[in-house]
Amino acid sequence: MSLVAFTAVATITLLLCVLTGPDRHNRDELDELDEFYTGYRGLSPFRGGLAIAGDYISAATVLGTVGVIALTGYDGVVLALSTGLSLVLLMFLLAEPLRNAGRFTMGDAIGRRLPGRSVRIAVCGATIAALLPMMLVQLAGAGDLVAFVLGFDNAGLKTGCIVGLGVLMISYAAIGGMKGTALIQLVKMVMLLGSGAVVAGLVMSRFGWSPGELVAAAEKGSGAGPAYLRSGLQFTDSWSPRIDMISSELTVVLGGACLPHVTMRMYASRSATEVRRSMSWAVSAVVVFILLIAVIGFGASALVGRELIAGSDPQGNTALLLGTQGALGPDVTTVEALVFTAMATTIFLTVLASVAGMILACANSLAHDVFAHRGKRISARTEMTLARVSALAIGVPTIVLATFAQHRTLQPLVVLSFSLGASALAPALVYGLFWRRFTRAGLLCTLIGGTTGSIVLMTGTNLVSGSPGSAFPGMDFNWFPFTTTGIVSIPLGFLLGWLGTVLSPRVRRTAQRRQYEAVERRILAGAVRREQG
Repeated sequence: MSLVAFTAVATITLLLCVLTGPDRHNRDELDELDEFYTGYRGLSPFRGGLAIAGDYISAATVLGTVGVIALTGYDGVVLALSTGLSLVLLMFLLAEPLRNAGRFTMGDAIGRRLPGRSVRIAVCGATIAALLPMMLVQLAGAGDLVAFVLGFDNAGLKTGCIVGLGVLMISYAAIGGMKGTALIQLVKMVMLLGSGAVVAGLVMSRFGWSPGELVAAAEKGSGAGPAYLRSGLQFTDSWSPRIDMISSELTVVLGGACLPHVTMRMYASRSATEVRRSMSWAVSAVVVFILLIAVIGFGASALVGRELIAGSDPQGNTALLLGTQGALGPDVTTVEALVFTAMATTIFLTVLASVAGMILACANSLAHDVFAHRGKRISARTEMTLARVSALAIGVPTIVLATFAQHRTLQPLVVLSFSLGASALAPALVYGLFWRRFTRAGLLCTLIGGTTGSIVLMTGTNLVSGSPGSAFPGMDFNWFPFTTTGIVSIPLGFLLGWLGTVLSPRVRRTAQRRQYEAVERRILAGAVRREQG
């Protein structure tokens, strides 16, 4: 049943991408390009909000957050709330300036006040660096997901699943563009909220609809006792669990808000009013989803138990499906089997939609920021062809790397993506959109230094080595005392941007301040909006 459902979803979504992709008939080249990059800004605020929420909620977020809640209780709930807070930060601080300053990519938004090819290349590099680890995690995990649902463990079949799913994701991005991937995100969010509500309802019904009984049973099933409902269980091996928790929260809040596949949705709104309304719908959808996965996470701990969840996957990534099985009980009816199939299919679609959105963000940046802004101008149709080829150029190496990474613990890559978003992209956006004195040198220092610092620090965490659940359990080069790098790399990114700016020559600082003042009203208030390449 699950195999049939997976095949049907893949076929239908690919068909929808073909039907909604840019149409060359009776279209100007610029209109066709605008449709590929932004969906011709044709989504209503409600549908745009669901698309933003769909891009924001990745498969790693769905599976990982449920697993952390099931295994660590309080810490998992705080992580889920930090995820919601990140979208609130994007809504109130960055959404409107990004929409006002950008046209197609983050390079447009920052290049509005700091024009230059070096800026666009640096932003493109940071975009790919931040999204590639997340794509690897989700694509490599897709093989394990399909194997878990269908009940096989052959390595060749898992690799075949990774390759097949990768090809599908490249097709979604290259054929459908922004509108096609948005439609998939809409379907994904409806299925996530619908199936999540059904499973959460089944969990609550097993405990008489009493949240107190559910939490008490989850505490008992966790095997951790009262520590399950206190802070620090997730970081018991850390030098300072409380500081590690703060570092993790900062990384999620700042990193999640600034990842390029999420910010690109801001450029698809027609006006500042619409982007505000879209973000309101997105935040509402994410908050509802957080409540549902909190119930399912506690239900997995209560009905299945920590031992079985951790035995299936040390990171708890199978807790969602195990919790669904536990809520259904041992005697499964046909209707209950359909519920489980719906949940498994929803996770399958979540993987497809999430990676397709990330491939599209990387491909758009590569085509628009690097190839389209060389010395010689290219036509709009050529640029769109380059964007589709870029999707292939990004997707194929991702598939190859995912096949090699599938047998490793991939948690460090998830943390790295959020760390790069928080340490390189967040300072670049905050300084670039709001600080008048910010210079090109400051931007390059932020992007390059923040990216390099996060990668170097991540190699020293216990997620990479020095613990049984690390990526290299047989080695020990663990020298960094915290699990996530944010507590050091985020201040480092902001500091490097400030240093690069204040050390720039006075003449250059003055000239680039004037450049910002010339577009300040446009960035902050959306005044005199003109489309330009």
